[in-house]
Amino acid sequence: MMASEQHTVLTREAGAEGPARPSPARPSSGARRHRRWLVPLLAVLLSAQMAAAMVTTAVQQTPTIDEPVYVATATDYLREHRLRYNPEHPPLGKLLIAAGVAVADPHYDASYTGTQGDVGRHLLYESGNDPWRLMLWARLPVIALTVLFGLVAFAFAREVTGTAGGLVALALYAFSPDVIAHGALATLDVPAAGFVLTSAWLVWRARRRPGRYLPLAGAALGAAVATKMSALPAVPVLMALAAVSVLASGRPAGPRRKVLSALAGAAVVALVAVVVVWVTYLAVDPRLRFVPAEPVPAVHRLRGRLVDLLPLPPAYRAGMRVQFGFEDYPWQGYLFGHLYTGSLWYYLPAALLVKTPLGLLALGAAGAVAVVRVRRLRPAAPYLLLPPLVLLAAAMTGARDFGTRYALFVPVFLAVAAACAPVPRRRWTGLLTCALVLCTAVSSLRTFPYYLPYANEAFGGPAHTHRLLHDSNVDWGQDLGRLADRLRQRYPGERVWLVYKGAGVPSAYGIRAADPRTVAADRVHGLLVVSDSAVAKARGRLAELIASSRPVGDVGHSISLYRR
Repeated sequence: MMASEQHTVLTREAGAEGPARPSPARPSSGARRHRRWLVPLLAVLLSAQMAAAMVTTAVQQTPTIDEPVYVATATDYLREHRLRYNPEHPPLGKLLIAAGVAVADPHYDASYTGTQGDVGRHLLYESGNDPWRLMLWARLPVIALTVLFGLVAFAFAREVTGTAGGLVALALYAFSPDVIAHGALATLDVPAAGFVLTSAWLVWRARRRPGRYLPLAGAALGAAVATKMSALPAVPVLMALAAVSVLASGRPAGPRRKVLSALAGAAVVALVAVVVVWVTYLAVDPRLRFVPAEPVPAVHRLRGRLVDLLPLPPAYRAGMRVQFGFEDYPWQGYLFGHLYTGSLWYYLPAALLVKTPLGLLALGAAGAVAVVRVRRLRPAAPYLLLPPLVLLAAAMTGARDFGTRYALFVPVFLAVAAACAPVPRRRWTGLLTCALVLCTAVSSLRTFPYYLPYANEAFGGPAHTHRLLHDSNVDWGQDLGRLADRLRQRYPGERVWLVYKGAGVPSAYGIRAADPRTVAADRVHGLLVVSDSAVAKARGRLAELIASSRPVGDVGHSISLYRR
């Protein structure tokens, strides 16, 4: 929808709500020219700020736990064109990572055998490659895509609320610490969330031109499902919204034709999505050979039968069986200082309260209320609220309480919904919106460059996150390089005892350390270094060692240092 068309629609609908107001004076041609370049300039500046934050973070961080697997799988796609590793995640996100890997051109030993984690470690640390250079190139395509999704958020909000709302959405998105943190990694969470947002936006646009936008929406939805299987619950939601868009377009005449057209619109979205998934697998191996490096668990009863019925490639269905196997495992979780086995249904909402800036929480909540209450915004409500709510409800049933990355679509959609908050045209709403956007920006800039362990001010900031949450919320192995720098600068020649949680190899960064859990406690003297996830789960000997040591600092708010 063009900006002028949207302005006309909003003006007409606003007039239906109340008495007509006198038209404001038309701005001069100079003011119009000024506004024409000011909006693109602000959008560029916000996007550039986000890109700079992500690139800086990518340069400084060592591989997180999942990244070596994805990078090795992407390299295998490039060199061997086979579906062998990491079947639990479809190929599209890793093909994106492969674009950067192709530039890095690493040495790869296809004959090496082992688990997917072993292959990732071998590629980064045992094949003569520079892990810093390889990881940076692998991360750059995800960074670029993350910036582009910010423009989708801007366009979506602008079409619903106007240009000012678009800038509000872009600013909140660009300063979201969780989006920056995971957008700077060669992982799949931001691409999956962004593709779902793009599909919802295109389905919204289909209210005007369903023939043009529904196939595009299906392609974006297929891209999400071809990136992470956790996007599957969005499929029926966006199919239903596609049917609503066809009905709202007013194109077919007669009730029977309207119903048939609505069903056809939903079918188009589903069909194109399925085609995109198939094309993604064919892009890796046109013969669709699937020889997994590790066993695929069997899934029985209703779940197994449903998986077998899906019109998707065999490798995709095998990946779903792996995911179901993960769901049956008794994982440990950590929330607000409490270590537990299993999962808590309220874990993700609680973690999101900690990890989302207060300004974004306030504006997102106000925008969600406004989009339901304000009549001219109400048509957008299901497009903005249903996809994240359904995905969040599905994620809350999962067995892995590992971080807000499993619900990254929440801050992404929340940024767009927040643009609806200042729509009731009162002066104080605009001023309050600007203040809350500024608060979000300040909170984000204060945590730079430590975005993964971010917590908002109500919970003490990033220095206190490790007391409330663990794993990818705080410590995902990203600070091994920073630890090496700290040891060289402040503790040269000291005896180091290390309990590290991550995929990196400490010796590759010049860290010489021993595991304190392998010797008697009275022999552990010097500097004790423990990843904060290990601190959260500490029991037995490690807990005794920490209790009898003196804290002397931390590295990146994810690794704690103790003196013994």
